[in-house]
Amino acid sequence: MSRTLDKVTGRAKEAAGVLLDDRELAREGRIDQHAAELKGAIERVVDAVRSRIQRERHE
Repeated sequence: MSRTLDKVTGRAKEAAGVLLDDRELAREGRIDQHAAELKGAIERVVDAVRSRIQRERHE
């Protein structure tokens, strides 16, 4: 799934868990949201490394 979809799904799970008083579902939703944020951070690191490698090759 894309990061945005992961985040939206996580938020929906968290909201449903709160609404239904299901702590496990709410927790799972928060985990999904954090996983989406982590994916984004990893993607930014990978992009930065690729950019650095490209610059090094052209110097």
